[in-house]
Amino acid sequence: MTPRDAVAGRSVGLTAQLRLTERLFSSREDRAMSQRIDEGLERVEAGILEQVAFHDQIADVRSRYLLAAGGKRVRPVLTLLTAQLGDGITDDVVTAAQAVEILHVGSLYHDDVMDEAAERRGVPSAQQVWGNSVAILTGDLLFARASKLIAGLHGDGILAQAEVFERLVLGQLHETVGPEPDQDPVDHYLQVLEDKTGALIAAAAEWGASYANAPLAYRAPLSTFGRLIGVAFQLIDDVIDLAPEEAETGKQAGTDLKAGVPTLPLLLLRRSAAANPADRALLDRIEALPADDSAVDDAVAELRAHPVTAQTRAEAIRWADAAKAALDPLPSGTVRRALVRFADLLVDRSA
Repeated sequence: MTPRDAVAGRSVGLTAQLRLTERLFSSREDRAMSQRIDEGLERVEAGILEQVAFHDQIADVRSRYLLAAGGKRVRPVLTLLTAQLGDGITDDVVTAAQAVEILHVGSLYHDDVMDEAAERRGVPSAQQVWGNSVAILTGDLLFARASKLIAGLHGDGILAQAEVFERLVLGQLHETVGPEPDQDPVDHYLQVLEDKTGALIAAAAEWGASYANAPLAYRAPLSTFGRLIGVAFQLIDDVIDLAPEEAETGKQAGTDLKAGVPTLPLLLLRRSAAANPADRALLDRIEALPADDSAVDDAVAELRAHPVTAQTRAEAIRWADAAKAALDPLPSGTVRRALVRFADLLVDRSA
């Protein structure tokens, strides 16, 4: 990625962020909060680029690579939003939002190595450019910087950050090893999503309130909301992966399927294949074809039209509904409405 590409990627990222806040705050009475969050996002974005400047040309280019490729900054938006339940967007809240995004991006470097991903956010994945070792070390470097940011804040943030990192690693470990012989693969997969995706989104939601000194009673509901909506978010990504055109994830249709990465539609198909010969035939075709075979595209289209994909979307909606129910202890008003809208937007994404 050239410097010009990096600037263009940052512009796209900010545009996506602002579009998200516009959709979260649709009424006139909510526009003031929308403006505050947009201004906060500008601070977060500028601060992230400063925080990943290590004054080392090798480290700087590699650590900024995926950040410059774009992204909606969903997690920082959530942090800035929940901060409105307390003192608003303080310096500590901005720092926490930066840390949660840097932690997220660091995990992407590692995920792409583990999944042997060819692309991320529309650009070649880091290990495709520099190799596995450099990608892993870059992820480690970003984890270290996120820890350093949290360590500089008041309270027990470093313990909370360590717990999130532990959940991320456990999720990746369980995904890599696979389910135990007596464990249902679908239950195993959902638990992996809670750890790998839900834990970090839960932290984003809780940290905004915590570092804005919001009432302690709000933090557990926000954490639960983030954990549940994180699973819904990933399940919708499973549906989008089967979309006929490139979607918001930056992936080509069937990317996970072609790479052999388990998704809920595939797991549900395996479950139904035990009793349905037609499903068994489709599953056999999917699992027998090489990743670069054009016939995989036909299998992707068939799986997209199969009832298991509709079941996956329904499961995502169920998790999102549970996330919204977790917000009941919060006061009614702009923040709660925006969080409900946030959940709806995540599951209403279309390819």
